[in-house]
Amino acid sequence: MKNNYLRFASISITLLILILLFLGLYKDQTYSTKYLVGKKLENFQIDSFNENSFLSEDDLNEGEYTLINFWASWCVSCKSEHSFLMMLNQNKRLKLLGINFKDKKSKALKFLEEFGDPYDLLAVDNSGKKSVSFGVYGIPESILINKKLVIIKKFVGPLNKYDYDEILEIIKQ
Repeated sequence: MKNNYLRFASISITLLILILLFLGLYKDQTYSTKYLVGKKLENFQIDSFNENSFLSEDDLNEGEYTLINFWASWCVSCKSEHSFLMMLNQNKRLKLLGINFKDKKSKALKFLEEFGDPYDLLAVDNSGKKSVSFGVYGIPESILINKKLVIIKKFVGPLNKYDYDEILEIIKQ
């Protein structure tokens, strides 16, 4: 009797594991943050880069649009998108918030000195925990929000000419 119970339990556990593995094959593995679009940023607060203070929602709703850019000096792709950020900085309808991600302050400052500082606001996320709330799993990533703090678009990876043109199209409306 005991052997039958053990055999039944073993078969049941094996079948359960096989079913879970089989179901996992059909799960969409694509990294997607589409669920963020249309949502409002709430309780936004992050450490300011240059001071012992915080940036909050009040800092973000001063302009018509804000592009939040997650970057680091050690990020090769961040260098490739930097020229687009410098051009976007010229647009008066757009404010740029740079969030320095898991970086050393001295290296971040050297990066901005060498390539230029496109940011109107600069914040820091040394642990990476704040960035996760934005769905950031790698950098660079950027999030475009409007004055009401609603997420309009998320850009995964380095900004390119296509993204630059799309941002300009969105903010001119």
